[in-house]
Amino acid sequence: MKRLLSFYQDAEAAQDMKYALFCVVLFVLVVMSLFMSPAHAESQEASSTRGFSEYTLGSGDLIKILVYGEEDLTVETRIRDAGTLSFPFLGEFKVLGMTVNQLQTRISDGLRGDYLVDPRVTVSILEYRQFFINGEVKKPGGFSFQPGLTVRKAVSLAGGFTERANKRNIFIISENDVLRTPRSVSLGEALKPGDIITVEQSFF
Repeated sequence: MKRLLSFYQDAEAAQDMKYALFCVVLFVLVVMSLFMSPAHAESQEASSTRGFSEYTLGSGDLIKILVYGEEDLTVETRIRDAGTLSFPFLGEFKVLGMTVNQLQTRISDGLRGDYLVDPRVTVSILEYRQFFINGEVKKPGGFSFQPGLTVRKAVSLAGGFTERANKRNIFIISENDVLRTPRSVSLGEALKPGDIITVEQSFF
């Protein structure tokens, strides 16, 4: 009888130990998730920011060029169809494909020496060039790009889908795609300036 009682006591103790161990492991996992989630979010945000800092300028972008202490050299200008812009003392030059940082360096280097000792230049984008959406949307056409824009938001800007729209049959042609090959995308796909979106018709 004593042996049987001892057996049950040992079994209960083992079960209690397993339960305690399970609680400890669960607690550790919860704590780790709390610390890892913000880090993951920060990593995603940093990646997104980094990607957008590499945005390349193109025709239609409206930019502001500010030279500190030189009001006459502070201008707002839209990049021309040829991918060029004109700037005092530097004349007309090509900016197509440049990042904002590259353009700042180009202007600073051009002004340094002959015109200014130590020019401090800041370039900012006031208005991004357009993207285009056609097919089965209520208001097809061109719209100004906005950072964080997705296909879903683009459709909303275009007045929403028509009744005949096939929401699972949407294609994009990217501006930098030389072959102009349409690729299938989801509503959550991130857009870039110059993208051409086509919403196909549903036949059912």
